[in-house]
Amino acid sequence: MKKHEWRENTEEGGVRLVSVSRHASKWQLQSRLKSDTEWTKFPVIPLDDLESLHEIISNKYQRNRVPYSHVLEVEALIAAAKTRK
Repeated sequence: MKKHEWRENTEEGGVRLVSVSRHASKWQLQSRLKSDTEWTKFPVIPLDDLESLHEIISNKYQRNRVPYSHVLEVEALIAAAKTRK
């Protein structure tokens, strides 16, 4: 299993923690506010989070920390998310 984590500032001034894992060729996203204790799992990853994930995965690929196939998978998820809108 591969896990990618990052932090984002919310519009309300809080901090959002995001964790995306890839297991058995499936991507799963969960997030929570720093002040919360429970994680929220998303059945479908939102486009904004996919774009953030793509940036993180691309940077890790450049440092040879993830395979290029993961970058391609995320790009395919982004394309699918754009067609859903």
